[in-house]
Amino acid sequence: MALRSQLLLAAARQAARTSFSGMQGGSDLCAIVATLSSFRYFSSTTNTESSCSLSQLLLPPSDNRRRKEDPSPEQQHKRTFASLPNPAVPSASITAVDPFSLVRSEIESVSERLRRCIVTEIPTLEQAAEYFFRAGHEGKRLRSTVILLMATSLASVPTNPLFLTVDDSPADAHPPEQRRRQQRIAEITELIHVASLLHDDVIDNADKRRGLKALNSLFGNKVAILAGDFLLARASVSLAALRNSEVIALMSQVLEHLVAGEILQMTAGPDDAGSMDHYMRKTYFKTASLVANSCKSVALLAGCSPDQSTAAWDYGRHLGLAFQLIDDVLDYTGTTAELGKPAGNDLRSGLATAPVLFAAEQHPELHNLIKRRFRQDGDVETALRLVKDSQGVDRAKQLAEEHARQAIAALERLPEVAVECAAAVESRNALVEITQKVINRRK
Repeated sequence: MALRSQLLLAAARQAARTSFSGMQGGSDLCAIVATLSSFRYFSSTTNTESSCSLSQLLLPPSDNRRRKEDPSPEQQHKRTFASLPNPAVPSASITAVDPFSLVRSEIESVSERLRRCIVTEIPTLEQAAEYFFRAGHEGKRLRSTVILLMATSLASVPTNPLFLTVDDSPADAHPPEQRRRQQRIAEITELIHVASLLHDDVIDNADKRRGLKALNSLFGNKVAILAGDFLLARASVSLAALRNSEVIALMSQVLEHLVAGEILQMTAGPDDAGSMDHYMRKTYFKTASLVANSCKSVALLAGCSPDQSTAAWDYGRHLGLAFQLIDDVLDYTGTTAELGKPAGNDLRSGLATAPVLFAAEQHPELHNLIKRRFRQDGDVETALRLVKDSQGVDRAKQLAEEHARQAIAALERLPEVAVECAAAVESRNALVEITQKVINRRK
């Protein structure tokens, strides 16, 4: 259905542009308007039909994509919120699609390459480094799925089946094919992400991760830290092999941001601890930067223009912020069994996240608890009660929805998808669907 809609819309747009540019009579234009006025698109999210905007369909694509400048991530909480839209423009039309199934074979080959690239002659180091890369323990691979879908959505031809097999080339070998280089970005992203988890669990003294014992609780803090360093070293080798200075700079900046975000969180003074601006800045550094810069790297490797590469970055940035906001909401609404880690852990760790920051606007007594990082007896219980008795959770969800909406809007600034390239159309639809899954997830 999505492809047929694409074809209908493309034909209508072309007819409209022909009529306008050729100054033909009113009969042609009336026929176009009549056709477009009756067009409907189906939303898999709401199970309802909605009318497309005539201005979106009749204007040339460049006019469709005019937008107000996005506010900075730190200012998102000041906006008026709306429910997630179902974009009427064809490259983001939503159809029922499982984003993970579209790249499952490719993810499996990337996962196998990851397991091979962390092999070492030191048994303890290898056991520690492979802990979250073992089959069945690697999670859903959300980040690498987003990266590969972004790569496909920017492609003008379907992925060569050869690239669905495992890349056997050494980590320091330069892959000549574009798709292999983009797969390396997915690989590097997973290595950086898992390394950050190992380091975070040491800092937070965590004992569970993904439903398993945290690595530091099994091997100790020193081995966990060194295992994370080892993964970052392997990521650096793969990154250098790309021989693209702009991509190397982008992905290296992610490492800087991870450190900066953790330091911001650890050293926040009383005023910063209760600041939404500080929270959003820290959240970008710790979570969204990796997704944003990985998406931009894939776009650069695809030969996209600076504006188009920035659109890919915007998609990743907003998706990453939405993901973390929902993660912070689930800390209040989820269960330990659902999350695979202790629920309510943020407050016990002294962290004020979006739900409690919004709740403090209704219950000013929370400010003192936030400033002292919930350290006094009864602080955590009081904070939980006041958050529950406020709109804090709902407002945090609304902020996540706003970022998801802006992620979808960013996709409209990517290169226009050719209607005959079904894989690109489907992948872009899948990127829209992922934003919905991020908002609706329970763990």
